[in-house]
Parts: sequence; structure tokens; C-alpha cells
Amino acid sequence: MKKASWILLALVGALTLFGSLASLTVAYRGGSDPLLPAGPTVEEVAAGRPEVHTALRARRATAAAYAAAYATLVLAVVLGPYRRGDTWAWWALLTASVVLAVLVALRVPMLGTQAGVAAGLIQLAVVVVALLLDVRRLRAVPAPA
Repeated sequence: MKKASWILLALVGALTLFGSLASLTVAYRGGSDPLLPAGPTVEEVAAGRPEVHTALRARRATAAAYAAAYATLVLAVVLGPYRRGDTWAWWALLTASVVLAVLVALRVPMLGTQAGVAAGLIQLAVVVVALLLDVRRLRAVPAPA
């Protein structure tokens, strides 16, 4: 189960990295960028104001860059300390995923929108399942130093 756990977590990290790089491509290269499903695009909202268009694309690029950095860190933890069996890595991955899900879910009460919430909650669910596959590591007695 340990192998399935780290592979699933690595897949979460890789998919997050891939998605963030795809989002960066949209931000930096332009193209159609709907703000909401079936909603207005960045171009429509900017309405010919280049500074608004640039600001909206820059916000997307910043969010995507942080997502890429988060995914890289997840992959580094999963492929190193987590795979090696370090207990702290289990807790670090759980904590990071819970923080991400809570902050994304705050969109509902704070912004009045559910757009994007599903992605954060799905990621949390997959991470929890992956971590539960190797929950026995939490009961392991550490070897004397």
C-alpha cells in the first residue's frame, strides 16, 4: 500500500504542475480566457483597456506560478522523504492539502461563488485517500538514533 500511496501522491503533484503550467501558458500567450464557465472572457471584461487586460492576465500568472511552486514542493516531499517513510512528510502533505482546500472553499462565503472550489476539494479527497493507504507509518516506532 505504501507504493500505491506515494505513486498516487506523485500523480497529484504532477497533475497540479501540469495544470499550473497550462494556466501559465494561457496567461502569458493570451488566447481565450473565460473568467467563469460560460462567462465573459478576460478580453470582454477588459473591453479594449490594455492595462486591465494585462492586470487580469498577470493575476492568473501569479496564481499559476504559486501552484507550480506548490506542486514542485509536493513532488519533492513525495519523491524524497515521504517515499523514504518519514512520518513528518505524511503530516506535511495532509496539512498543505487541508490548507489549500479551506482557502479555496472560503470563496463561497467570502466571494459568493463556487467556481474553482471543486478542484481544491477533489485534490484534498485524493490526497487523503493516498495518505490513508499508508496510515500505518504513523504507528511505526522510530528506530533509535
